[in-house]
Order: sequence, then structure tokens, then C-alpha cells
Amino acid sequence: MKPILAFFSLALATAPAAAQEPPPTASASDLGAPVPTGGEVETIEQSEAQDGGLTFTVTDESEWQDLGIAIPGFATDRDAPTPANSSGTAALGKELARVVFNDLKNNGLFQPVGPDSLPQPTFAQITAPNWPTWSSRGAEMLVHGYVRARGDGKLVVGCYLYDMALKSELVREGWVVPPADWRRAAHKCADLVYSRLSGEDPFFDSRIAYIAETGPKDNRVKRLAIMDSDGANHRFITTGRSTALTPRYSPDYRKLLYLSYVDGNPRIYVYDIGSGRQTLVTENSNPTIAPRWSPDGRWILYSMAVAGNTDIYRISAEGGPSVRLTNAPGIDIGGSYSPDGSKIVFESDRSGSQQIYVMDADGSNQRRLTFFGGRAATPEWSPRGDQIAFTRIAGDFNIAVMTPDGRNLRTLTNGWQDEAPTWSPNGRIIQFFRTERGSGRTSLWQVDLTGRNERRLPTPVDASDPAWGPILP
Repeated sequence: MKPILAFFSLALATAPAAAQEPPPTASASDLGAPVPTGGEVETIEQSEAQDGGLTFTVTDESEWQDLGIAIPGFATDRDAPTPANSSGTAALGKELARVVFNDLKNNGLFQPVGPDSLPQPTFAQITAPNWPTWSSRGAEMLVHGYVRARGDGKLVVGCYLYDMALKSELVREGWVVPPADWRRAAHKCADLVYSRLSGEDPFFDSRIAYIAETGPKDNRVKRLAIMDSDGANHRFITTGRSTALTPRYSPDYRKLLYLSYVDGNPRIYVYDIGSGRQTLVTENSNPTIAPRWSPDGRWILYSMAVAGNTDIYRISAEGGPSVRLTNAPGIDIGGSYSPDGSKIVFESDRSGSQQIYVMDADGSNQRRLTFFGGRAATPEWSPRGDQIAFTRIAGDFNIAVMTPDGRNLRTLTNGWQDEAPTWSPNGRIIQFFRTERGSGRTSLWQVDLTGRNERRLPTPVDASDPAWGPILP
């Protein structure tokens, strides 16, 4: 018998500031409406779960054994109206379970069965499962959940994970969310299950920025867009009046860094997601590409071509003078910090072809990492610090990974043109964009570190230059 639940709330994300109109400048006129950051999400600490059950880790990147997980519809204490679903909380309970099911199915590590093919538990059974019902279905794990409408209009969502062999609870947690953020509660439930069973950090409750592309191949309109990690809650941020490129979330999720061409000149902007305001960091008449944040959010790296030589520069996120970090003849591009901020990985053709190099954060101690056949571009350091993803060019363009010493190369994809890798917050999944041969159509894809679980992420238009943000606060 579980003790009565003790409730206390912990604010995980501040409510969005009131939207403000951007100032009427040429740079701001390209912005769409300010994008809300989402409502406040409170965690309900529920009683400690019993120890025991399945525990293992996937840090060796080996392929997992499929684990059967039953995920029936979330129950409700009463079918109440809610803005989250026109049919009420009972229908919303099934939608919550579908999101959890899809999250766990699409990462390729589990073998879940969703609510549309399972019996619906009652509200009382959420904390007291009917074990014979699930044992007869061969499930190894069971996810139970509930959704309850509060008097203030918010929703309470609970999530429970059970080990069928032990017939015991492994973990439980709950959240209070505004109706508009019900999907975040589902992602948090999937994260809870994923983390408990894998030993890995969560990643479902996160967002992705990318460049939305429309128009003919030789005259593309490129807009900045963001969406949830599963492609839901899609929003365009810029209108497309000026080209937007290479977005990156700030470490605190409050801002987006991107490159834009206004009046033909490249400009690096920081867009505040809560207020809709953007700040010009630097403007150059010289070609400028690939802005990137430092892990502490204080610095921005970018590459700029001057007199035929392209080097990597560092500038304060607040603007100001730039510091040149490279000065070798040739083209030095990119720049991705190690998670601790001590090193920067980048690409350079100083040896005669594109290869991956690494240097200390102040630009010293530059040395080459890649010596295998072909070329290498767009390196990105894993948030775990144990891998560097990059585009391997050996005829086709493919996504590959290596250890930070340049060893243990593994190619993960085999498309015609796969490029621009970006990591999930836990360093387990890599997202990239794929260009179709002939048509030039682009789309977002994901692959895990085994290279065997690949899927396309839905977007309303063509997509390129993805950037996966950290786990949401």
C-alpha cells in the first residue's frame, strides 16, 4: 500500500513575459509574431519508488534488446471538459498515452504497445494494476497514467512505471501544466520511463529549431522555425523577407542565435523567444557563416572571410569587438565547443582538403584530427563529450562519429547527401538534414548511435540546418 501522496511544486520554467512588439527597424521587420515559451510546468514529487527491476545502460552504443512496454490510455477521475481536448479529459488521457507510445517507439530501443490496442484501466487501477490483464499480454513493463482537471483550469498528469516480473512500481512522478502544455507532460512521462530503464539522461521534452524552405530550387525562401522534439507545435518565427540560416538555441533556451542576410549583408542576431525582440550581435560586409554559442552562453563563434582567407572569430553574446582565433592560410569554418568549454572543434582545408581540427578555446594548440579517406565537415561535439559528429564526404555525404582523439570512426547513415549533424540533449540521437538527388528537396532525419534506427521527422515544408536544444527547464 502506497502512502498518501505528498505534494509540493517546483517551478520548472517561468511563465512567458508579455509579448512586446519588436522595434520598427529593418532588422526586426522580418520577424513574425513573438513565440510563447510555454506555460509554467510544476513537478509533483510523489513517493519514492521501490528499488529493483530492470536497470542497464547504453553508453556503449550497442544495439539494445527490444523491451516490451504496455502503455494503455491514461485514466481520469471524472470526464471533465478541458481546453486541451474538445472531448474532455477521458479523450485527452488516450492522447497523452499516444504521445508517450510514439516517443518510446521512435527511438528504436523499446517495443511498446499503445493505447489503441490495449484495454483501458480505471482510475483506481492506476496505483493498483490488474496484474493478470497485463501478464497475459506478455508485457515486461507497464506504464500507467492519469489526467485530472483542476478547478483553476490546469491539468494534473501522473505517470507510473511498473515491472511486470516483480509486480512492483519502479518510479512515479506527476506534473501540473496549463492545458496548452499537455504534450509536455506526456514527453516528461516518456522521459521518466526512458531514463529509468536506460540509465540515460532524458531528451523528449526538448525543442528543435531549423530552417524552413519553400519555393523553387534556385530561389528558396528560408525562414526560421521551431517545434517540439517530435515535430508537434510547429511555429514559424521569421517571415522569409530575408534569408535565415544556421539557428542555434542558447544554453538556457531563452534565445535563438541565427544568421540573416538583410540588404545583402550578413548579420548575426540573437532572438529572444519570450519577448520577440532580437539583438544585432555583429554585422559585416564580408561573408559570414556558422555562428555557435559557447556552453555558458557568454560567447559566440563565427567564421568570416577577409581577402580570400576564412577564419574563426569569437565575440561576446552582447556584441562588441571580435577576436580572431585562427590565422592559417585557407578556409577555417564552424567551431563547436566541447561541453566544458575548454576546446573547439572545427573544419579547415589548410592541409589541402576539408578535415576536422581541434584547438583550445583561446585558439592555441591547433591540430588535425581526421586522416581517413575523403573529406570531413560540420563537426559538432556531443553534449556528453565522448563523441564528435560530422559530415563525412567520400562520394556521398553521410553522418559519422568519432571519439575526440580522432579515432573509432563510424559512419551512421548511407544517404546521398546527409549533412549538418546536431545532437539530442542526452547525446544518444543525432539529427541531420537530407537532400534528395535530382529534386533538391530537403528534410530532417534522426539516427541513433547504433546507426540502425533512422527515421524522418515530419515538417510542414522542406527543412534544413536543424539545431536540437537542451532539455527544457
